[in-house]
Amino acid sequence: MISAFAAASNTATPRSFKLIIADDVSQNALSVFIGSFIFSIVALVALKNGYYGRAGYFTLFIFTLLFFSLVILTFLRWVERISKLGRMGHTIQLVEDATTNAIQNRLESPTLNGIAVHPSKSKGEALYSDLTGYVQQINMSELQKIAKKMDAVFTINAIPGKLVSINQPLLFIALKNKEEKIDYNTIKNAFTVGNMRYFDQDPRFGLITLTEIASRALSPAVNDPGTAIQIISSHIRLFSLWNSVKETIPVKEDLFDRIAVPQLELSDLFEDAFRPIARDGASNIEVMIRLQKCFQILSKNSNTAIQKSSFYNSKQAFERAKMEMKLEADILLLKENCLFV
Repeated sequence: MISAFAAASNTATPRSFKLIIADDVSQNALSVFIGSFIFSIVALVALKNGYYGRAGYFTLFIFTLLFFSLVILTFLRWVERISKLGRMGHTIQLVEDATTNAIQNRLESPTLNGIAVHPSKSKGEALYSDLTGYVQQINMSELQKIAKKMDAVFTINAIPGKLVSINQPLLFIALKNKEEKIDYNTIKNAFTVGNMRYFDQDPRFGLITLTEIASRALSPAVNDPGTAIQIISSHIRLFSLWNSVKETIPVKEDLFDRIAVPQLELSDLFEDAFRPIARDGASNIEVMIRLQKCFQILSKNSNTAIQKSSFYNSKQAFERAKMEMKLEADILLLKENCLFV
């Protein structure tokens, strides 16, 4: 397991480490091993003290066989998982799965079950963070209770994944009664701010982590364009989730009607996913052709913002490649696969 953890950090990216140590098969195996050890100690103590009769011996024998079978099956399953743990393909799949869950959750509730931000409305008084770090989670139900009690509307400025500091507003408070006393500390406690980002409510972090793996693979020290191409395929699957979006209306009691939350900008997601690959793989014709084919696929997405971002990033990626590629034939071949041709 230690070798798997080291491999994930060295060959993929340290950001994937938390997903690997959270492996449920390994945790279950350790639990079974510890449980069987405790069972054997208790059984031996009971036997030595003559606690069991004939029926007890038979029952203990049956339970021993069951535990023995469970340990063997768990061990075989664990060995199979250990053989994959830390491998590049397995790590990429873990990150992609975590990102898929985060995107699907955000698509089901683009405003975290709050209301959309109205650009023309006054946001109100800014509430600043006491800490510097990333917003990891927002307790929406707690904020709703506070806003309802104060007869106010909160406009979230720092969604999960955003870096905040002491001069960065967490949210804005619009009071109906200007004389209402504001409990700033209680509102701040609804935000979890830490040094690290998490995958749960932060789809951008998953895309960034995948792209970091691709960037490392494209470095001269590694020179593994195949991994970068695999990451591009992962990005296609992730952005294709917008094709399967269904209009979902939150249940009335779950709708936080006093909290306005900004939605994710798809242009930002595209930059997180594709700009580093276009930069680091600009001189590699195979990677750049696959990237342009990716943009061709995404340009047919039903989401208009994804279509626009596909055309823009196709142009940007070609310009980067044109500056790095030395063979004119490669540049012409790449141009044939671009969207703007």
